[in-house]
This record gives sequence, structure tokens and C-alpha cells, in this order.
Amino acid sequence: MDNVNPVHELAGTSVLAHRAELAATLVDREFSRHPDLASRYGATARAKSLQDVDFHLASLAQALSLNDRALFADYVGWAKVMLARRNVLTSDLAFHLECLAEVLREQLPADQGSMASEFVTAAVETMPRMPDDLPTFLRDGEPLSPLAHQYFEALRRGERQVAARLVLDAVEAGAAVRDIYLHVFQPAQFEIGRLWQTNQISVAQEHYCSAATQLIMSQLYPHIFASERIGRRLVATCVAGDLHEIGVRMVADFFEMEGWDTFYLGANTPHDSVVETIVERAADVLAISATIAYHVESVRQLIATVRRHPVAGRVAILVGGYPFNRSPELWRDLGADGSAGDAQHAIAMATRLWKTRST
Repeated sequence: MDNVNPVHELAGTSVLAHRAELAATLVDREFSRHPDLASRYGATARAKSLQDVDFHLASLAQALSLNDRALFADYVGWAKVMLARRNVLTSDLAFHLECLAEVLREQLPADQGSMASEFVTAAVETMPRMPDDLPTFLRDGEPLSPLAHQYFEALRRGERQVAARLVLDAVEAGAAVRDIYLHVFQPAQFEIGRLWQTNQISVAQEHYCSAATQLIMSQLYPHIFASERIGRRLVATCVAGDLHEIGVRMVADFFEMEGWDTFYLGANTPHDSVVETIVERAADVLAISATIAYHVESVRQLIATVRRHPVAGRVAILVGGYPFNRSPELWRDLGADGSAGDAQHAIAMATRLWKTRST
């Protein structure tokens, strides 16, 4: 990633400010050039295209603001798989993005339009090398893989009680709760997300599976909260607008198992409420989760809000989630103190930061 500067931030802001007119022009252009799109995709084709371009522009704005082309290219790769499984041709997506590059270049101020257009064109050029499908996250040979398969299949059948019994029996037989989180819950949740992306389960099924896993996690709390306390405090949250909370909840539970006192704020927490909690709980570390690139700007805004506060601003800030795994240096540009790819690395990073700030 190149260094962020005001030109990139202005380009991202400009894309968001003109999002509606850019989307309308794009859809008019693609359907006028290819009238067959309406007959091939049906009566709702234009409406769906408008909806898609709104997401494209939001993700593009995030990548522009951070001057991170890989972030937008990764989003396009995700969209390629997701749309292909919903019967949208990859060639139609490429044409759609090519039209977008034209519209950006024509309608935005010269420097901003050129920069935005180049981001889109670069992503289109890499599309042939992007995967057409995603491999399963439930891999044979991994620790607890038979249990992970059984657990996932029970959830997919809607048998929450069976899934819970599998986990509780495993713990009673000696399986470590940490291993259940890492090798059962985590791959099962990733697999659920993959099946939604590839149109093999519905949104309702995805929500059911996630809610069931959270309920089963709560049944393990007698084991989680039994750890000896070590006098360190964590506040964990999703940014405003992000409703995918299970990942950061798992992180908070890992900190509890290590003896930290955690204050898990859940999904869609307003920034001012996060700041208030940091101060009230005298938090040592703030953990922020963002699951998609669309919410990276909210992470930056939350960090800026925290840093401006005379007391809360001294907290160590860790970020995590899919965008940070794909762009390992992204945390630096947002003003965080570090990033971690999973709960175990988050604990190690938080411990190092705590020791540094305590000396």
C-alpha cells in the first residue's frame, strides 16, 4: 500500500458525494449499450444493477481514501464469485466495471476521476486471474475436523440442540474450549459465509446458524469465566453499521479465558458509547472488528473519536477482520496500534502493548 495523502482521501470523498448520479449514469450507459441485459436478467435487472454499483462505489471510496488498490481488487474478487453463483456472467460484471471506469473519468474532477478510474481498471485487468469458486473451510485432517463437520451439518439441518450436544459432550470428554472455538466454531462460521456467498444457503439460514453458534458459545461460559483474573481490561466492539459480531465476540471470549476482564459491546455500537465505556471501565485495550471493506472508514472514524478524548485516547487499539487480513498494513493508516488475524494473535499483541505502556 502506498502512503495515504489528501488527494486520495479527496477522491474517496468525491466518489461518495456523487454516488447517486454516478450510479444512474452507469446503469443508463450499460443498458443502452447492451439492451439484451434487460431480457437476460429480467424486469428487476436495472434495479439490481443500481444496487450493485452502490456497493461497488462504497468499496471503491474506501480503497481510494486509503490508496489501497488491493482492497478494491479483493472486493471485486468477492463480487465475482458471489454474482456468478447468482447467474451473473463474469463478462457482464467486467463490462459493468468498464462502464464505471468511464463514468468516473468523465464525471469527477480530472485528477480524482483519473485516479478512481485507474483503481477500477486495475481490478478488471486482474479478474481473469481471480478464482471462480472458493474452497471449503472444513478440511479433513485439521484438529477436531470430524467434530467440525458434524457440528456444521447439524446447524445446516436446523438441529441446534444436536449441535450443542456435540460440543458439550466434546468438552466433557476433555476437549479444550479454546480448541472448540478455533477448530469447530471458526471454520463452521467461515463455511456458512462461503455457502451464502456461493448462493447455497439463504440469508435466513446464515442468520440461524450464526445465532445458534452464539447461543452454544454462551453455554460454554462456565468454563470461560473460570479463569483467574490478571487485572487487565478489554473493550471489544464492531463499528457502527457492522452487524457481524460473532468474530469479535470470540476474540473477547479468548481474552476472558486468559484472565482479562472483558466488556463486549456487540454490533453497531455508536462511537460515543464506545468512548464512554473505555473511560468507565478504565480499559487497557480496545479491540475493533470490521468484517468487510465497506466499514473500514467507520473504523478510522471510531479510532479518531477515541484518540481525541483526553482519557480514552490513551488506550491501546487493536483492529481485526477480513479487510485487515487482506491488507496487513492497513491498521497503520487508520491510527491503530496493531492488527491480529485471529484471537490467539490478538492476545499476544495486546499483551505486548500492555507491557509497553505499563513500563
